[in-house]
Amino acid sequence: MTETTKTHVILLACGSFNPITKGHIQMFERARDYLHKTGRFIVIGGIVSPVHDSYGKQGLVSSRHRLIMCQLAVQNSDWIRVDPWECYQDTWQTTCSVLEHHRDLMKRVTGCILSNVNTPSMTPVIGQPQNETSQPIYQNSNVPTKPTAAKILGKVGESLSRICCVRPPVERFTFVDENANLGTVMRYEEIELRILLLCGSDLLESFCIPGLWNEADMEVIVGDFGIVVVPRDAADTDRIMNHSSILRKYKNNILVVKDDINHPMSVVSSTKSRLALQHGDGHVVDYLSQPVIDYILKSQLYINASG
Repeated sequence: MTETTKTHVILLACGSFNPITKGHIQMFERARDYLHKTGRFIVIGGIVSPVHDSYGKQGLVSSRHRLIMCQLAVQNSDWIRVDPWECYQDTWQTTCSVLEHHRDLMKRVTGCILSNVNTPSMTPVIGQPQNETSQPIYQNSNVPTKPTAAKILGKVGESLSRICCVRPPVERFTFVDENANLGTVMRYEEIELRILLLCGSDLLESFCIPGLWNEADMEVIVGDFGIVVVPRDAADTDRIMNHSSILRKYKNNILVVKDDINHPMSVVSSTKSRLALQHGDGHVVDYLSQPVIDYILKSQLYINASG
């Protein structure tokens, strides 16, 4: 498959991140590596979306602290970013609403038609022309051909960089429209862009707990968006999916990362990290990055907390 015919993907991970661990970051890396190896996908960005304070989980520290820790954890990544939207809302948001927010935001900023997993659009394009003109409205007049889909995703300016963080290392264009409003520019090569929920197999298993998830939300999450699952503790994902009629129905929309089932990061968790901090366990350096540890100690987080 050529670059423009592959599905361009943004991975979105929702959760407490209380605190964010090395395992969370490795989940992104493992998912991206696996999707690239399939030859069907290009991962153009990753988003960490911490949950709202009103989620009500015991021992959940304030979003102010969790956002800072997440930012410290991804500060050296050139493709993963932290999004505070969930935390800034008036109350807790469902995973479905977070996915829909980012889908709508990407539509507005890029002008891209985002396709569903099960009903892909036939014309996923960036920038529908609003008037007839033979002259592209960018200032580099020496470019012989129009930008490719991958290039334009890397050149839509700061607006897009704030959404999906990554901008591929390609030559730049300076657009007249400083707000990167591609809807008024021109039609670009067709691409297919999707936002996929990234999660561990523990979240997948929670879909099987009766009454825990709204079934209509599950239909949207799995049916319209799709999921990338990174197994934890050598979990049997096939067994998990067989326990839910919705997961069975949309099994083809669930991409399970098949790499090292004994990956050392697959057993790392926020719970283990908090316990290690409370007990002064030196193994905490295996769970958390040093900047996150330093911030926790400085802010005296989790040290005397329970859970």
